[in-house]
Amino acid sequence: MKGVEDPAVVRVLLADDHPVVREGLCAMLESDPGIEVVGQAGSGEEAVTLTERLTPDLVLLDLRMGAMDGVAATGHILRRSPRTKVVIVTTYEDDGDILRAVEAGAAGYLLKGSSRAELIDAVHGAARGATVLTPSLAPKLFRARAVEAPLLSGRECEVLRLVSQGLTNAEIGRQLFIGEATVKTHLLRAFKKLEVSDRTAAVITALERGLLA
Repeated sequence: MKGVEDPAVVRVLLADDHPVVREGLCAMLESDPGIEVVGQAGSGEEAVTLTERLTPDLVLLDLRMGAMDGVAATGHILRRSPRTKVVIVTTYEDDGDILRAVEAGAAGYLLKGSSRAELIDAVHGAARGATVLTPSLAPKLFRARAVEAPLLSGRECEVLRLVSQGLTNAEIGRQLFIGEATVKTHLLRAFKKLEVSDRTAAVITALERGLLA
């Protein structure tokens, strides 16, 4: 029997502010015996509340739903129910929206024009831990990441190159004719841009990104 008794069944919560859209998604999903729609929400706030109560395996979440959008709801859901996966389903293809959703922790981003087969495959894939993305959106995500990628200033790169050579802040300052405090400031800015907390990690990350070539 389909339900919580069957661990093979993916329990899904639908969240969209248009009832007709929710019903359409529900009908497509429940045509698959491996999926059960356990609830429907009409807002981001309701999606967060129902997720806490129903603990679904996956939430299919509309991107734009008024006061709390899909990205904000994703953050709340994952903080309160970290085992639940979130997949954004929307009509919007904006590069920034896609990146915001993925960075918030969404397991995928699908367009509402996706076929029934694509939707069902995405639900099962996300439930297994895969990242799912409508194929046409992959280049947009790549472009958005490229735009958002932090760039180090020329001086920050110089400082990190010297760090990679084993020089201390004082030695770097003397070589670049700047104060030791200024060296530290450049390092802290580089740490923030690269999202790291120490010198070694900063050098490794910068090298991986080709910033010190």
